[in-house]
Amino acid sequence: MTAFAPDSLVLNRKLPLWYQVSQSLRASILGRTPDASLRLPTEERLAAHYGVSVLTMRQALKELEEEGLISRHRRRGTFIEPGARRSTPRRLLGSIDAIVAQQSGERTTVLGHGAEPVPGELAEYFPDVPEVVAYRRLRSDGESGEPTNWAENAVLPELATAIDPADLERWPMTKVLRDVVGVRISRITDTVEARLADPETAGLLQVPLLSPILHYTGVTYDEDGRVVDVARIRYRGDRFSFTVTVEAH
Repeated sequence: MTAFAPDSLVLNRKLPLWYQVSQSLRASILGRTPDASLRLPTEERLAAHYGVSVLTMRQALKELEEEGLISRHRRRGTFIEPGARRSTPRRLLGSIDAIVAQQSGERTTVLGHGAEPVPGELAEYFPDVPEVVAYRRLRSDGESGEPTNWAENAVLPELATAIDPADLERWPMTKVLRDVVGVRISRITDTVEARLADPETAGLLQVPLLSPILHYTGVTYDEDGRVVDVARIRYRGDRFSFTVTVEAH
């Protein structure tokens, strides 16, 4: 069995440290390999791994425990719940790891990928690019197999050459771009709006035509201000809600 090892994290001092750590650890838990150990490292080791205090680590673990992702046992340690999966609400707080955690933990099937002309609705993001590489994925509930959302990503061709589609069945595109391809992501702009299911969405998500869905658009920028990826995700309206928390400082 492979030992559980959380991903690395670059802390943003403008956001609560416990929140960033909990988001990063959540993404690691939901994206873990099937043979990974369910036992987490000690609080002290996790705190050292993330570069935070034990008190901060404790607060992050408490958040995950309240969500049912982990259980803590005195003298035995902290363990991932075998059936752990994300609860329906999405809470975002301005962190790249929050985006990764939002998109992790569901069974993902790559429906297809390939180069295509830049779609008209994305032309503003790729003004000097004749074509992008599009990836289409369907996500399903890990237990019931029920489809929950489907995603399209438009990625710059020079980055797509380093993307293994198999990685997209395990990790979100944001994580693949950052941790596998090596893109230095500066920001992601999110837009969530209500729409009605078109025929393709209704078929993939197994919902009635014109039923309400949540349409998410995420535009990812690198350090040079260049758009490297535009994600368009259609969520079943009966399965998801989004909460955005804005900190005062």
